[in-house]
Amino acid sequence: MTKALKMFNQGLSEAKELADCFDTLNGHPEIIPPDALKKASLVMALTAWETYVEDVATELFHQKFSVIKGSMIGNFAEKQFEERLKFFHNPNSKKTKHLFEEFFNIDVTVYWEWNNVYPKDAREQLNRWIAKRGEAVHRINVDINQPQIIKKDELAKCIRFIDELAKATEKALETL
Repeated sequence: MTKALKMFNQGLSEAKELADCFDTLNGHPEIIPPDALKKASLVMALTAWETYVEDVATELFHQKFSVIKGSMIGNFAEKQFEERLKFFHNPNSKKTKHLFEEFFNIDVTVYWEWNNVYPKDAREQLNRWIAKRGEAVHRINVDINQPQIIKKDELAKCIRFIDELAKATEKALETL
């Protein structure tokens, strides 16, 4: 298990804690739980994914390129890698695939398969969750008649999905 996965698990547990707070408040009929708890949980879960991808790529970079560290080519490669990470926001399937192909010659997205989820479906679902995170972060729901940005059952699915996605990515990296 990479250090990045350990940190991811911690970040994902915080997202679960927020979702549990919503559940706890929802269990009291006199309290209307704030929808913001679900949105915050969604944002935390997908931030855990983004951090995982950046951290695991950094771990892998240092493992694979340690031999050339300090040389001109090593310094160039490290600078290029750091530049890519500066702009690695909203880690959808295309950006994640590109990062790992460019630096490690592996398409991690072809390994995104588990329990009736196939790589194409996983890529599409990740892209939908990333878009949903964008809505949660950049859109304020001021009309109480508008549908929620994320429902409780969707949030649980998202958290499970992100967890499985990180595990599948770890398996992909074990092939290197």
